[in-house]
Amino acid sequence: MAGLKQYRRKERTTVVAVRLDLDMHGFTYTKWGGDQHCKRGDWLVDNGADVYTIAAATFADTYRETSRGVYEKIGYVWAEQAESAGSIQTKEGSTDYGSGDFLVFNDAQRKDGYAIAADKFRLLYELAE
Repeated sequence: MAGLKQYRRKERTTVVAVRLDLDMHGFTYTKWGGDQHCKRGDWLVDNGADVYTIAAATFADTYRETSRGVYEKIGYVWAEQAESAGSIQTKEGSTDYGSGDFLVFNDAQRKDGYAIAADKFRLLYELAE
């Protein structure tokens, strides 16, 4: 790994999201090469061409509403480019990644991580100054 660098989400890269505040135990779905599980209170997010869930606490810490149902990511992430393929444990399950993809964390201690393809990462994020 090349080492963590701090990034921020580019301006005007919003998502549409709905909180799954239903009387349910959650559900499991397959995405990113693994099973993902959401639970009551998590968020269903449409990030353009990608739809997935985000744990309630993570969403509350990292997104803010800009208009009804539209959110932007706030704060910073720490990321590094993977040198080889692998899998990362997420709060929702696991995600497979390939060489050159980015491993992204919501804190500098490599907690609350996920993987994202390099081209998508470069579209959404820029180095923090």
